[in-house]
Amino acid sequence: MNEQEQLFLKELESKLWTAADKLRASLDASQYKHAVLGLIFVKYVSDAFTLRQEELKQDFANPDHEYFLDPEGYTAEELEQEIAIELEQNDYYKEKNVFWLPTESRWKFLQDNGPMVIGGADLVIDGKTKKITSVGHLIDNALEGIERDNQKLKGVLNKHYASLKIDQAKLNELINLIATIPFNHKSLNSKDILGHIYEYFLGQFALAEGKKGGQFYTPASIVSLIVEMIEPFEGRVYDPAMGSGGFFVQSEKFIERRANQKEIDPLTQKQRISIYGQEYNYTTWQLAAMNMAIRGLDYDFGKEPASTYTNDQHPDLRADFIMANPPFNMKEWNTGVDDNDPRWVYGTPPSGNANFAWMQHMLYHLAPDGSQALLLANGSMSSTTNNEGEIRAALVENDLVECMVALPGQLFTNTQIPACIWFLTKNKKARTDKSGRKLRDRKGEMLFIDARNLGYMKDRVLRDFTRDDIQKVADLYHAWKTGEEVNGVVYEDQAGFCKSTTLEEIKKHDFVLTPGRYVGATEELDDGIPFAEKMATLTAKLSEQFAESATLEAEIKKNLAGLGYEL
Repeated sequence: MNEQEQLFLKELESKLWTAADKLRASLDASQYKHAVLGLIFVKYVSDAFTLRQEELKQDFANPDHEYFLDPEGYTAEELEQEIAIELEQNDYYKEKNVFWLPTESRWKFLQDNGPMVIGGADLVIDGKTKKITSVGHLIDNALEGIERDNQKLKGVLNKHYASLKIDQAKLNELINLIATIPFNHKSLNSKDILGHIYEYFLGQFALAEGKKGGQFYTPASIVSLIVEMIEPFEGRVYDPAMGSGGFFVQSEKFIERRANQKEIDPLTQKQRISIYGQEYNYTTWQLAAMNMAIRGLDYDFGKEPASTYTNDQHPDLRADFIMANPPFNMKEWNTGVDDNDPRWVYGTPPSGNANFAWMQHMLYHLAPDGSQALLLANGSMSSTTNNEGEIRAALVENDLVECMVALPGQLFTNTQIPACIWFLTKNKKARTDKSGRKLRDRKGEMLFIDARNLGYMKDRVLRDFTRDDIQKVADLYHAWKTGEEVNGVVYEDQAGFCKSTTLEEIKKHDFVLTPGRYVGATEELDDGIPFAEKMATLTAKLSEQFAESATLEAEIKKNLAGLGYEL
């Protein structure tokens, strides 16, 4: 986006969040999140419906269009009635991937009738009288109408507005606030605007919810980095711990950028990916489905929310791209899971930590030429607890690990645990990947990137990546994989930042995969003194300080004893 578009969205998001947060009253963020995001969803599908209606009106009046309604033989009033009848035919909307909305589900109906039903009222809907008891009931009724006429959304929408502990007048104010999201912009359409606001609110609610909020939200910059590195351009894309579907959203944005660069129709290219996801939490599963619907993306999230370990919703899936940010160091994950589960090819993960269970689940579902990226806590790179060290060694010895990226701290809203990204593939042979890159033979090699010094502090608490940071790491990775120049970048080892390493060297380090162990010190930090010599000097200095401390302690005790006190 250009600067004017960015400024427009920044001002809009700030205004909407400030106003929406003021209306929260007694509701906590986890409840209010669904109230706001559900209404944003209704606003989007209603805007898309209205836009399609305007297109149809133009088509009906265009003699060159197949939908032309010839005014000959109609009075003006009859023609208007005929157009009104045609506008209510849902096939016109479905053919353009627009959700059909009954009268009670349209935004204008909500906004017009919100004030009338605060204390309850009888409304006439399509000739039938219906008693609406509150604003919440009005919204629930709208959501029921959307689900009734759009089977893909059956069970997806959160129809609990009537039971929310929120003042009905404030709920009506929220409707009026979301109504101010502009229908369009001179260079941004409603999908761009509402999609951006939806994603922004997800991030803000993650901050408001703290640790709990992080269960459904991965910071956009980390997701962007993974997507730019893994390049899910065509094929099956899978996230077994999808949260609100952030990886799918960024995949769509990546495809749009890349398609424009290659002068390919972005819509046609997006139809070449199939989205598969799984999520245990029901309300988060609903969020993800709404997130996809807002963007017009087809998806398969399984028949129901379910545990990835005990109720795999995609047992036969072999995905081309798998990306995930599962809960870090998850305990007691294996209740009901067989120790002989076919997914544990490289060792049974310990019950006290699910890190290598997630990794092996993903590998089980990875296609022979596929690529996967997994966000894990730093401990996964070096832990030897139970058999984690053995599993990590087996992954390395089977040449599955392609790249390790160490991330800076303070990137997450919900945890300060340092994190890293694992990139794995089953095929390091020379080939052409789905994005069209010609990959060199990388058998027996692994890339380490230490990105801990990248990024900037966006506020007192959180760090973020710039677009240049993301591009720097992604270009380096692709230059290493291809052996060719990528966006002006030719791969070479850089002290303190990146190192291409052989499996033999990794074995010498007992299969510890911490990038800092391989990339070495930067020139600025390297004063030419060998590490062993530095350590000996520091140890001697520390011993000297301990001795001095003991002397001072004895002197203090002696002085206190002279004053009649004893320690």
